[in-house]
This record gives sequence, C-alpha cells and structure tokens, in this order.
Amino acid sequence: MESDEDLFRRLEQLNEIGAALSQEKNIDRLLEKILLAAKAITHAAGGTLYVLEDSDEDDEGPRLRFAIMRNEALGIAMGGTTGNSIPFYPIHLRGKDGRPNNQMVAAYAALTGKTVNIADAYSQEGFDFSGTRNFDKKTGYHSKAFLTVPMKNHESEIIGVLQLINRMEPGTNEVRSFSPSDQRLAESLSSQAAIALTNRQLINQLEVLFESFIALINAAIDGKSPYTGGHCQRVPVLTMMLAEAVNETHDGPLHEFRMTDKDRYELKIAGMLHDCGKVTTPEYVVDKATKLETLYDRIHEIRTRFEVLKRDAEIDCLKAICAGGDAPKLRADLAAELKTLDEEFAFVAACNEGGEFMAPEKVARLKAIAARTWRRTLDDRLGVSRDEGERMAKRPAAPLPATESLLADKPEHVIERGAQDQMPEDNRWGFKVKVPRHLYNRGEIYNLSIARGTLTEEERYKINDHMAQTIIMLTKLPFPKHLESVPELAGGHHEKMDGTGYPKRLLGGTMSVPARVMAIADIFEALTASDRPYKKAKTLSEALEIMARMKKEKHIDPDLFDVFVRKKVYLRYAEQFLDRDQIDEVDESRIPGFAP
Repeated sequence: MESDEDLFRRLEQLNEIGAALSQEKNIDRLLEKILLAAKAITHAAGGTLYVLEDSDEDDEGPRLRFAIMRNEALGIAMGGTTGNSIPFYPIHLRGKDGRPNNQMVAAYAALTGKTVNIADAYSQEGFDFSGTRNFDKKTGYHSKAFLTVPMKNHESEIIGVLQLINRMEPGTNEVRSFSPSDQRLAESLSSQAAIALTNRQLINQLEVLFESFIALINAAIDGKSPYTGGHCQRVPVLTMMLAEAVNETHDGPLHEFRMTDKDRYELKIAGMLHDCGKVTTPEYVVDKATKLETLYDRIHEIRTRFEVLKRDAEIDCLKAICAGGDAPKLRADLAAELKTLDEEFAFVAACNEGGEFMAPEKVARLKAIAARTWRRTLDDRLGVSRDEGERMAKRPAAPLPATESLLADKPEHVIERGAQDQMPEDNRWGFKVKVPRHLYNRGEIYNLSIARGTLTEEERYKINDHMAQTIIMLTKLPFPKHLESVPELAGGHHEKMDGTGYPKRLLGGTMSVPARVMAIADIFEALTASDRPYKKAKTLSEALEIMARMKKEKHIDPDLFDVFVRKKVYLRYAEQFLDRDQIDEVDESRIPGFAP
C-alpha cells in the first residue's frame, strides 16, 4: 500500500512537472516531457503518447498518430526529438463503415473520453490486444498492465491519448497494476499536459498566421513592382545568415554577441517587415526607369512636339516654294532643319534615359532646345482630371492658337505637399529628414536636368519615406514583449555608421548589432539583385568592392562586413539566389580594407 509520504512526494513532483510544461516552447520536447513525467509519477516501465489529428484522406476521419514511444527495458526511444520515426500506422477512430473503433483501447479512450485501467491485457476482454501480443512475441517482453488516459484541453476536447505500460514496483522488477492514485495522478497530469500542449499549438498557429500575413504583405509589395520582386523574401534570409555567422564568431570586436531563440525569432520577424512601408510608395516612383516616366513615359509627348515642328518646317518650305521662292535653297534649308530637329530630339531622349551624368553644358543645351516654340490650337484643359484642372487654374488660359515652349516647367507640373505629407521637426518618432517643399515636381526641364539617375529630389524622398512609414506602421502595432525590438531592428537598415543615414541619422554605436546586420543584408541584396530596371546586377567581386568603399566611408559596420567576408556569407547567399554568371572569383586579399 502506498504511504502518505510517497503520495505527497508524487504530488509535489506533479506540481513541478506542471510548471515545467508551461515553460516549454518546443512541441516535440513538450511531448517528451509529458510522457517521461507520466512514466515517472506512475512508475511505468514504458509508454506511448498519441496525438489526435485529421486524416490525410477525407473519408478516413480523425486518427491517433504515434508521437512518442519510450521503454527503457527494450531500449525504445522513438519520436519527438530523437530523430527515430515510429514504424506504426496511425489508429483510426472509426472504421471505413463509420463505426467507432472501440476494440482499440487508445481509440476507445479518445472516443469516449474515459480512462481505461487494465490490470492484465492477456486476460482482459472487450479490447483487441493482438498487436501487443505480436509485439511481445518478437521482443520477448511481457506487456501486462495498461493505463490509457484521454488528454482533454480546457474546452474538454480530446487532443490526444496517454498510454502507460507495466507499473514497476520501486526497488523490484515486479509488475503491478496501476493503482487508483496512479490513475488520478495520470489524469491530473494529462489535463495539465493537454492545456500546455493546446496553448503551445495555439501559439504556434498564431505565429504561423502572423508570418503568413507578413508574407502576404511582402508578396503584395513585391508583386506590385516587377523590379523589386523577391527583395522582401531575400533580405530576411541574408540577415539571418549574417547574424548566425556573427553569433558563431568567438574572437574580435563582436565576440560577445550571442543570440537566443527569442532574439532569432525577433530578428526574423523584423527582417520580414523591414520594407512594409513600401505599401505607401507609388509603383510609378519605385519603377521609374526614365526621367519623364510617371504612369507612362512622357518622352512620347515630346516626340510628338518634335514631329509637329518637323511638319511645320515642311509646310513652311512648301508654302515658300509655292510663293515663288528659291526651291533648291529652301529644300536644303529644310533638310538642315529636319536634321537639327532629329539630333536635338535624340539628345533629349538620351537625357531622359538617365544613364550619364548631366554636366552643366548638357543642361545648357537642354534649356536652349526647350526654348524652341510650337503652336497649340486645342484647349489643353479639356479632358483632364479634376486635380490637374485645379492646378492648371493657377495660370490664366492662353488664347488659341497658343505659342508654347518645346519643353516647359509649368505650374500644373508642381503638386503641392499637403498637411498629411508634412514631417514636423519635432515629430515623435525622432526622424531627422529634409522634407522637399513640393510633393512632386513633374516639370519637363526639371526632370530632364536630373544630374544622376532618374529620380527628382521629391521622388527620392518619397522612396526613402518608406523607411519612416515602416517605423510609423510598426510602432502602432502592439508587439508582445518578445518582439518589442522589431520596430528598431526593421527601421534602422538605411542608417549609416557616420550618422548621415535615414530617417533618424543615428550613429552606428547607438544601433543594435542586428539592426546593423540588416543594413548590410539590404545593401548586398540590392547590389546583386537582377530584377532592377535602372541598373545591371553586380557580380560578387563588384558588390564586395563597392561595400568595401562603403565600409571605408563609414556607411556600414566595418566589423560586420569583415565577418560577412571572412565567413563567406556572401558566397552561401550567392549560391542560393544569384545567377551563375554573377558568381565570379573573389580574391579576398584584394578587397580594400579587408585583412583575411
């Protein structure tokens, strides 16, 4: 008979187990703890834990899957974290005819919600133990006493079954049946375990839902622009690669950096959300491949104006000939004028591409071409949108026919910055940004005169603004404590070590190591991405050379860049994501400022 002292000790053990179960985050380890704890408090020699799940086949209904098996006497340790799969088919709760499978004791417990305590399986009637007997024949084991307990969660739903085999009398090899106190302890543990397991499964499901929702946003961001597709997926992968490499570094300035599982998950989520603010960036700004492009490339309008000038020149020539002018000379003058117009349009078109630096002499030539005039005979206010009409009303309508400059910066080209687009200097997010006066300026001369690239000051601000919007959006979310650093991590990847970055102009020392890691990942992905309209993807050696210069100029963390190169993170990423022709030979000894 069990002593009060032994029962009290087992109750204390049950309380300790309950506390331990509530802290476990890994499902497999949790299942193992449940089974091992049940074995310990009931002195069982072996046991199996089944998890209730839906069948892969719709017509087979729910089933019990073998999740964990343990029997030290037979050296059995399968399922869970062991890596050893369990070679048994699941137990279906109902047959193909729909009838309950009450012959299998585990299925019976799951169907009825009742505990089954069997003293001797070999003499017990009403259940099918043929599988147990065959197992005993093969192993020489004797499976006698069975205690099968349904696992009910807080909503009294069956989520699994705990089955214990052969209660061993402490200090002896004698097999006893499970006592009423064993049953009550097992039922109590089963209830605690079911709640702990349900909670962990619910948390996991919420995490999956959360990550799936983020992936949905990223797919929308990447999907709305054919030129940034995959960026939101690739940067988190590279971020984690570099972070793990730093975590494994045991010497140098970063030797103290270590990540917990919590840190890893937080950085993973931050990486996935690092560009969520791009949902606010118009795709015609992100995708702007030429200087005059908005929703379409306005070079076509200018081409038409040149065509008008050429037609006018031909008409003037023919009129002069008809009036008795010197035909050969007039035709020669016409040919020269047409050639000049062709050359001038070719120059304007080349300016529009944004491939070369616009030196002052080029801008001067552009303005000289712009001064040409053409005649408009149609009202330019017919058929325009309400917003454009309001902008055009700022200047008086010219009487028709109107003489206009070939290229112009008109009042209606300027879109004013509204109150909702202002960023006060004392903003609560700590942004330190220079806000352009206008929201957009679509002036033709203004855009064609862009010195480098295709973006105006206003458009570059709008693109950079995605960082501010990312922080604004993320600070509005009620992140739990283990994710509270997500806004800081996600919002810092455009900051620079020298404090000239965006949007807070943070000095490198004020940023966490993971935030600086993401900055390097974002830059390397952008340099090597092959889906941008405005640049050719860099090879490995080209990208590393550029980043070495950025390191020298104190734009990126020098210690992290050294780990990035030394641990060959760049190569592992390249093998997974880059085109084969981008993966060239990298001589690390020739990378400026890097000592292998």
